[in-house]
Amino acid sequence: MRVSIYGRCSTKDRGQDVENQLVQLRAFAATQGWTVWKEYVDYESGAREDRPQFQAMFQDASKRSFDVLLFWSLDRLSRQGVLETLQHLQHLTSYGVAYRSFSEQYLDSCGIFKDAVIGILAVVAKQERVRISERTIAGLATARARGTVLGRPRVRFDVAEVKLLRGGGASISAIAKQLGVSVGTIHAACKSCGI
Repeated sequence: MRVSIYGRCSTKDRGQDVENQLVQLRAFAATQGWTVWKEYVDYESGAREDRPQFQAMFQDASKRSFDVLLFWSLDRLSRQGVLETLQHLQHLTSYGVAYRSFSEQYLDSCGIFKDAVIGILAVVAKQERVRISERTIAGLATARARGTVLGRPRVRFDVAEVKLLRGGGASISAIAKQLGVSVGTIHAACKSCGI
């Protein structure tokens, strides 16, 4: 099996080093009889998705360049939140690439409990989506209570002018351009007025 190793620490200039992770991950891969195909190392926050080596790893995974991704712990792979992290793991699975956490033995899509792990993570991610939705609804209610008007701002134009221009043979796009509104807005106005 070809394994790729992903290591990450937040910053290189504060004395943090990813080498401790890499040494143990290499040794673990050897005990499994896996061949290390490539190592990806980022010195960036795990909350960022645009990490160069993280992106390169997913690019190679999409080509099925390796069979297993090995990382020290889930927070070394991603700190973007439960939902986003689960989506990263699902992308690996969809590419046919297994994953394994060195320090979290239950997080192993190579083992017999892989379906259980994915199911548990899916439930956790669903709960995260529910919490996000609840926070959004609460935030909207607070904004309404403060008098904030929600939604798109209303587009104001004279429907009588639309009727006049349309009656004079102007196209919907010409009317929209003249009134400074979208073609869809004029089309909806014409439809509602029977023009």
